[in-house]
Amino acid sequence: MIKEFREFIQRGNVIDMAVGIVIGAAFTQVINSIVEGLLMPIIGFLTAGIDFSEITLKLGEVVLQIGTVINAIISFLIVAFAMFIVVKAFNKLHAKEEVKQEVTTKTCPFCKTEIPIEASRCPNCTSELN
Repeated sequence: MIKEFREFIQRGNVIDMAVGIVIGAAFTQVINSIVEGLLMPIIGFLTAGIDFSEITLKLGEVVLQIGTVINAIISFLIVAFAMFIVVKAFNKLHAKEEVKQEVTTKTCPFCKTEIPIEASRCPNCTSELN
């Protein structure tokens, strides 16, 4: 069992996942500081100085901090949008890399096997190719 656990930990995808989590946490911190330090004051200015974090609703002895929830929702939406932009850019970059690969084979229309693109006759079924 220890050997299996060691093999599991040493797999590349587990390490990749751990790195992704660490980078994601750091990225979230950066985005949250941008939201709290830059965007929320601008939103507060545009909404006539309303500070969402101070919005509360008192129900008897219970105080509901609605403004904190609003701030969290805005932060989530901004983080999600930033991640969307990063993933979209990564996918676009990755798609360009795939397009750059040259096509070196084609499929024989007769026997459906992969053959070199320059072939004029299929080496498998000996059919002449156009």
